[in-house]
Amino acid sequence: MSEMEKLTHIDAYEIQKYQQNRYPLLFVDEIEEAVPGESAKGYKNFTYNEWFFPAHFADEPNVPGFVQIEALTQVFLMTFLTLPAYKGKKTGFIEVKSRFRRKIVPGNRLDIEAELHYFRRGLAKGISRGFVGGTPACEAELQIAVPDVMIAFRPADKK
Repeated sequence: MSEMEKLTHIDAYEIQKYQQNRYPLLFVDEIEEAVPGESAKGYKNFTYNEWFFPAHFADEPNVPGFVQIEALTQVFLMTFLTLPAYKGKKTGFIEVKSRFRRKIVPGNRLDIEAELHYFRRGLAKGISRGFVGGTPACEAELQIAVPDVMIAFRPADKK
């Protein structure tokens, strides 16, 4: 892939042109770099005014696991939704294997790196890793479906 095909500095508004996530469930502030069909890098800055902090351990606020997984996934989606034929398509989880390595708290920036290992017939497989200050914080092995594409490969019903 040539350097000209690499996408850079995709802000939150532009991200919404590629994927279906919207506030309050858009958990990526910027995609710093996306190489369609290969990889993506992005980040999320967590501030104390996030809607989930007051309810998630008010005496010791931290980012819930589901938010971490969703942020990892949203960067991963950019590895294949940046391919022109898939831009804006709906996606759904098939499988997630996650690991949480450290607590993420208000004021932390979660830097995310995603790699696409397989993408065929509407099924994407890969890994997404999150870091805080260069230290591993979380990761997820992901299998994501693009239902509109997968349906074309469904076996015909026998009558």
